[in-house]
Amino acid sequence: MSYFEVMKKIKKKQFSPIYLFYGTESYLVEDLKQQILSKGLTEEERDTNVSIYDLEDVSIQEVVADAETYPFFGERKIIIVNNPMFLKAKPDKTSVEHDVEVLQSYLLHPAEYSIIVFIAAYEKIDERKKITKLLKKQSEVVACEPIKEWDLGKWIDDIVRSLKVVMDDPVKEKLVQEIGTNLLMLKSEIEKMAIYVGEDQHITIETAEQLLSHNTNTSGLKLVDAVINKDLSSAIQIYKDLEKMNEDPIALVALLSSQFRTIYHVKILKQKGYGQQQMAQQLRVHPYVVKMSASREKNFSVNELKEIFHIFTDTDASIKRGRIEKSLAFELLLYQLINRKATAIQR
Repeated sequence: MSYFEVMKKIKKKQFSPIYLFYGTESYLVEDLKQQILSKGLTEEERDTNVSIYDLEDVSIQEVVADAETYPFFGERKIIIVNNPMFLKAKPDKTSVEHDVEVLQSYLLHPAEYSIIVFIAAYEKIDERKKITKLLKKQSEVVACEPIKEWDLGKWIDDIVRSLKVVMDDPVKEKLVQEIGTNLLMLKSEIEKMAIYVGEDQHITIETAEQLLSHNTNTSGLKLVDAVINKDLSSAIQIYKDLEKMNEDPIALVALLSSQFRTIYHVKILKQKGYGQQQMAQQLRVHPYVVKMSASREKNFSVNELKEIFHIFTDTDASIKRGRIEKSLAFELLLYQLINRKATAIQR
């Protein structure tokens, strides 16, 4: 099931006796876990009816025994189980012996007074294993994977609704530009703005400009604009600000290169007659990224962009081969980008 489907049921207190959350997106895992705890137990019950296990230290047999023991207070207990390594293709070595047959038997007849939440913070689990197949069949499963850019809109809308505020579309675009797919940071920034404006109020672009924490991606776009405007002074100042934030010049070369690569792809697709929504689907990026690139591609010809890629390649090679100190190399890169010879722009 999807995160939204499972979350909807949890908020209605429609619980499954078994959950499996796997993947590396910690925000999703933590959000689902906290909702189960808050909706499944009262505040007093959370002090006595919650157990947390790490299967690197404790056997699955002990977890099952706990699940089968009736809670001392209240009608329900919640058991959080981290690191179910037996779901991996190559489990980590440990001194703990897990008898998965005990778990298999429990999955077929789970206790009605217990909720077990398995958290497998792995990129993949072994779908071929019998225990994995049975667990997926008998539980509600959510793949907690990093969010794709084109799905960001519905995530932002969901967070906004949960905080009971209204957000203008330009603010959503600003969030995508500033933060990208980091859900934890997205929620943190939206919460900050929601507290500032108050419940049932509008979050405007003016509020966002005032409160949003700026990051490297935004500075990358500003560097692109400095190149377009042939403003070397501004470009160097932006770089110096990033340097104070301990941003590595090699990473900045990659960041700036990726910005121009998207501009190039958008230009090519535009020439083929693609609309912005089609471009977003083709490039698998958020529509706002396409919108921003489309506003910039008019300033470059295809040949100019190819020339720019050669400059990036040469700079990257010079740094990695030790021919030039990396900070100086990045400043030289900005100089070359801004002072390159422009060619006729192909519309």
